[in-house]
Formats: sequence, C-alpha cells, structure tokens
Amino acid sequence: MAGMAAGAQAEVLPATASAQAAQAQLQAWRRDLHQHPELGGQETRTAAIVAGHLRALGLTPRTGIAGTGVAAVLKGGKPGPRLLIRADMDALPVAEETGLPFASTVRSSYRGQPVGVMHACGHDAHVAILMGVAQALVARKDTLPGEVMFVFQPSEEGPADPNEDFGAHRMLAEGLLNDFKPDAAFGLHVWAGLQVGQVGYKAGPLLASADEWLLTIDGKQTHGSRPWEGVDPITVGAQVLLGTQSMIARQINIAQTPVVLTAGQFNSGVRFNIIPDQANLVGTLRTFDPAVREDVIARFDRIASDYAHAAGATATLKVINQAPATINDVALAQRLRPALERAAGAANVVDMPLQTIAEDFSHFANTVPGFYFLVGATSEGIDPAKAPANHSPKFLLDEAALVNGMAAMLQVTTEFLEAGAH
Repeated sequence: MAGMAAGAQAEVLPATASAQAAQAQLQAWRRDLHQHPELGGQETRTAAIVAGHLRALGLTPRTGIAGTGVAAVLKGGKPGPRLLIRADMDALPVAEETGLPFASTVRSSYRGQPVGVMHACGHDAHVAILMGVAQALVARKDTLPGEVMFVFQPSEEGPADPNEDFGAHRMLAEGLLNDFKPDAAFGLHVWAGLQVGQVGYKAGPLLASADEWLLTIDGKQTHGSRPWEGVDPITVGAQVLLGTQSMIARQINIAQTPVVLTAGQFNSGVRFNIIPDQANLVGTLRTFDPAVREDVIARFDRIASDYAHAAGATATLKVINQAPATINDVALAQRLRPALERAAGAANVVDMPLQTIAEDFSHFANTVPGFYFLVGATSEGIDPAKAPANHSPKFLLDEAALVNGMAAMLQVTTEFLEAGAH
C-alpha cells in the first residue's frame, strides 16, 4: 500500500483481502449508480438495487424508511456488541462535466428548477462500499460477534421536496432504532481533499453544524426618488449583513472555535425606481460547538432587530438546523485509529483539521457514540488542493478509493465487534 518502504512485505489483512476480491463488483456497482443518479427523496432505483442485494445475501431488508431508505440487520454467530453502519444514497442537482464513459446524462427538477443530476459528492461510492462490507460480513457471519445494522439513507444533501425532512433525522423519527439499539455508529465519506490511499481522521469535532437562516426585513414602499417617505429594507438588510460579519470578527472567540456566517441570497424589489416594502436574505451558519451556535444565533437576531428598529423597519430571523456538528466520540476514535492504520498504513492516516462542511450522519452520532472518517479520492499525480472538490461538476473519483474505503470500514468494524465480544 502507499506509504510503505520499497521492497517491504506487509501482511494482507482479511479486511483488505476481502476488499481486493470485491474490486470488480465495487466498480460495477459504483458505475451503474453513477450513471443513474437520483435526487434526495427520489432514490427508488438505488433503493431497489440495495434491497435486492441484501436479500440475495440472505438478509431481510426493511424498505420505505424515510421514503426510500433501506436497512437490514446481520446477526453474527457469537455474542457481541451492536453496530450501525451508514451510507447515503442521494445525488446532487449538478450537471456532470467529467467526460467519463459512464457519466450521468440524467435531467430532473429540483425545487421548481430544471437541473442535471450527478453523484458529485460520491454517494455512489458510499453505497457500493457498504454493499461490499455487507457481503464480506455475511460471508463470515458464523464467527462474527454481535450484530450489524446496514443503513442506506436517503436525502443527506436535502430532499428535492423542500417540505420533507433530511434523511437521517427522518429515519430516526420513523423508528429506525426502535428495535435495534446500537452501541456505536460508523460512517465514511470519499474526499477529494485527500490523495487516494489516505484516510482522514480526527477525534472530537470534525464537521460543522449546518443551519439555514432566513431573514425577512419589512420596511415601507416608496418612490426611489423620495426615500425619506418610506423605509428602505434593502439598506437595512445590507447593514444587518455587514453587522453579522463584524460580530463574527469582533465578538466571537475564533481562536477557540471557527464560525462561518454566509448569505447566499439577497432578494428584494421589482423595479429600478421603487423602494420595496420587503427584503429577504437567505444563508448558512457553520459552527462546531452547540453553545457557540446558540450564542451566534442570539447575537444575529439582536443585530437584525436593532438595525431594523433604528430605521423604523422590522426584522424576522428564522434558523433551521439541517445537521448538528459531526463530533467523533473521542474514546472510540482513539481506540479505532490503530485499525485505520492497519488498513491503510500508519503513514497514510492523516490528522484532519476542522472541516466547515456538514453531514447529517451527526444525527446518528448524537444518538450513540459515532465514528466518521474520510477516504482519499484524488488520483496520484493530482494535487488534492487543486482537484475538483466534492460537489463540483468535475468531481472525479479514483476508483481505488472503493477498495480502500471498504477495507478501512471492514477493519474498524471487525475490530470493534471483536473487542466487545463476550
């Protein structure tokens, strides 16, 4: 494996051998899914493939959880702990520009807009990897301690229907764990920011909490030439937005924990010479500490209200949490790092900095101790810092990541189960 000294002979672990043996299947599954991507809440074909595979393995999948979610439990032949392993299934409203022979040409509609559809984040790889992990664990079920729930989750990126909930929260709300109480939850993500062969790891906070905020400023309409006769919500909205940036820079201890507050939309008015009566701003807030998140939201609300009051307008802030921060259980992460090192090579396990992206795997990790890691996806010879990032229409997965991801997940899974056997 990458990182070994020239000529060194390494033991081929059972997890690695299983992953290498499944390479052709992993690639075939991934390419088929890549060519037929489905948006959040619409993963019917993907779910059918997953459920069919699980049935072929002799498992009894539950289907239709959170609309299209699939789950199945494997009972090992010996007593031991219970583990949940999750893969997300949905694609993004992105038109593919990779030029691959199996590139997606799918078109769909996303919240009223015509869009291309692409596995631009790598969830096709996640599904293939977990299908491979399930197959390998079933093959050794007689000697396997404990039980494993395989969870194939819809809508991690958010549902195509804005009235629906994100997938992890919805699966839990619909009783995914009513009859199965796991001792831990594992997940992974292929990552363009790492070289293929590397695995990214961090104990404690890893990925940010994601909030969508919506700010409505109500003013008073007037002619653009006579602003003193109205209340300009556009000016107030601009002042509030600048005020939030000053708040982050001057009121939040960013040496302790990063905070990002970004506006992605600022919509107001219909004509060049009319001051409208309302302005709407929409954006995202990213934090790593729940207490800091609450503090920032309270300050944001006060800034908006105070600027609006000073101008004679009103401000209404609504904050919707899409995912809490993904925080790896420290003891569990430290315990499993050697397993990652055995699977990938010690030199290839990278200590990750905080990442301001978010993941709704955090809902599982808030229910039980969680462990989430990143699998390098960028080919050797390409600088990961310059490679098209996840969510890019040019995101290009090195398929060696499929074998590496399966080997790493199998290794941490078997070591966790065997350590807890009784």
